[in-house]
Amino acid sequence: MGRVTRTPSGFTLVELLVVLAIAGLLLTLTPPLITAALPGIELKAAARRTAGALRLTREVAIAGGRDAAWVIDVEDGRYAIENDRRSGSLPGGIDIELIAAEDEMQSDTVGAIRFFPDGSSTGGRVILKRGDGEAGWQVGVNWLTGRILVAEWQEE
Repeated sequence: MGRVTRTPSGFTLVELLVVLAIAGLLLTLTPPLITAALPGIELKAAARRTAGALRLTREVAIAGGRDAAWVIDVEDGRYAIENDRRSGSLPGGIDIELIAAEDEMQSDTVGAIRFFPDGSSTGGRVILKRGDGEAGWQVGVNWLTGRILVAEWQEE
């Protein structure tokens, strides 16, 4: 009869330790990479939240058959729909700049973008950026159509 040789199956202790060491190294390197990307993600989410609030304000104006204004305090990042219970806020640490019609500016830090029952608006832009101020996101409102667009913003 022939001899049967058995090959060992499974992993050795050394192989398991090497794999665990590599996994531990990857886990220590990954969090800094993720946290470096978070400010950009948070800024984009704030731009989308702003666009959503503006779209809601436009819908309120059209559905209600009356003017509706989206009012923002750029100092503390709080916004609301005028004469409506709905409100919200943007995350802290974001610099907000509002470019709106002069008639809609209530003070140096508070202003509005107004929508009309036909869907048009006074127009304007909300620029969201971080402290370095070189790049960010802008939410633009077309005055004629009331269309709301989100785009990347670069300092000129």
